[in-house]
Amino acid sequence: MGKRRRVAERGSNQPLVIGGLIALVGVAGAVGGYSLMGGGAAADDGKGAGRTHRAVKTGPLSASEVRTTAAAFLTAWGRGDTAKAAAATDDATAATSALTGYRKDAHITGVTLTPGTASGASVPFDVKATVSYEGRSRPLAYATRLTVVRDPESGRPRVRWRASVVHPDLTDGDRLVTGAAGTPPVTALDRDGRELTTAAYPSLGTVLDGLREKYGKKAGGRAGIELRVVRGAAAKGVQKASDKTLVTLSRGTPGTVRTTLSAALQAKAEQEVKTEDKASVVLMRPSTGEILAVANHDHGFNVAFQGSLAPGSTMKIVTSTLLFEKGLAKADKPHPCPKYVTYGGWKFQNDNTFEIKNGTFKASFAASCNTAFISQAKKLHDDDLTKVAQQVYGLGMNSWAIGVPSFDGAVPVQSAAQMAASLIGQGSVRMNPLNMASVVSTAKTGEFHQPYLVSPSVDHRTTAKTSRTMSASTQAQLKEVLQYTASSGTAAKAMAGLGPDFGAKTGSAEVDGQDQPNGWFTAWKGDLAAAGVVQQGGHGGDSAGPIVAALLRAGS
Repeated sequence: MGKRRRVAERGSNQPLVIGGLIALVGVAGAVGGYSLMGGGAAADDGKGAGRTHRAVKTGPLSASEVRTTAAAFLTAWGRGDTAKAAAATDDATAATSALTGYRKDAHITGVTLTPGTASGASVPFDVKATVSYEGRSRPLAYATRLTVVRDPESGRPRVRWRASVVHPDLTDGDRLVTGAAGTPPVTALDRDGRELTTAAYPSLGTVLDGLREKYGKKAGGRAGIELRVVRGAAAKGVQKASDKTLVTLSRGTPGTVRTTLSAALQAKAEQEVKTEDKASVVLMRPSTGEILAVANHDHGFNVAFQGSLAPGSTMKIVTSTLLFEKGLAKADKPHPCPKYVTYGGWKFQNDNTFEIKNGTFKASFAASCNTAFISQAKKLHDDDLTKVAQQVYGLGMNSWAIGVPSFDGAVPVQSAAQMAASLIGQGSVRMNPLNMASVVSTAKTGEFHQPYLVSPSVDHRTTAKTSRTMSASTQAQLKEVLQYTASSGTAAKAMAGLGPDFGAKTGSAEVDGQDQPNGWFTAWKGDLAAAGVVQQGGHGGDSAGPIVAALLRAGS
């Protein structure tokens, strides 16, 4: 891991119910019957006769400001007063559009909003409502939250507008729509014909959404009537996220899609990611690219397939390929591993500033010596790592077609210190567990097999290919250093008992604002390969390692 340096005031404590919103208001109540007095979001703006210049309030928000601002917004929304609710936010235009769509496009009525206990400026609240469309109705219930901020121009508190205020599954640009679903539902099956559901495998929510979006019309089903999240346009170079069904008013007839997943291994993956907060893992078959399992501790976003995280020292697999090909390192030959190396104005060091005197490259790789790689930066061109990543490992070309949305990594061309940082998986290098499972698979087999969740034969889609393979000598040395790491290096504890046909690499990646780095681990055993990350997990061998190793054992 590289280091670098207005209603009348109420006279009782009875619950106040307005527009479905319930909260307690005391004598001289902090909420004041939801009338925003003295600086609330809907208070007088200071303009008019007799007014003089009004100082703009600054500084942190008080608990009262947070409480009254949130209450004003929620009360107005619950009453159906879109204009007043939007005026309590910092983006009235966007809020008006979203709240109008909530009623007209999503057909949501009978809204009851119940605030919870604020945590600083963040206020959680529960939503209960009814979705109605063409004579069909279904209840809707969920929890979300809002954040209050101080407007820099007026100094008044406002609700920071985000689409997620309306529903936690929304991101800016998304919409809620109720009507005939554009895409029929699908029944997803594992490789042996077992049905895959979110009830049994909660990590598969986004995967099943993706399968429906891509294969629903091809699988022979008929669409039903649903409340769903319709996703907005994705950023350039990023695959659009799948639409998501929230409430089904009438069921359509599903088609059937068979996947490469194994229900048994998927169950094991679901079990393992529960052991670590923010854990994600992928298991695949190196010889074919078939994905056998994918799981995330948190189910709102598929980090395993779509995450974009610095991979830390697991990237040293790709960098080692580069060094072997250029003759800048040989597995069993002496290689420098000093405490520090300076490049591009940055001073890089090893974990706990260790050094290896008179050691081999294999020893440096197994101990995850950063300086062994940074020391070679002066002999490399800025685009060398990018070329190997693309040409040999199929990374960073936005060309993977696995059957559902995924991110296939990023290894941009960088210079100076950032280029050096890329060599150890920092800088602007970005990966996810799917990418790193593919990397270790390529190292094991010597050639890239694009991972896939649905066989390309189902829809005759074109899968990603690389322009070349690594040389036999390079592959032999890669396997040697990976096997040594699994048996005697930083991965040995997690991989104990899985040899001899195995190999592994640990990693930890620093992230600004985190107390602990993200822990990474990628490994193979026989014709199985897996990779995992535990965000803020610390050393990968201790956090992600046991998860990956458990999956390899289960699949063997």
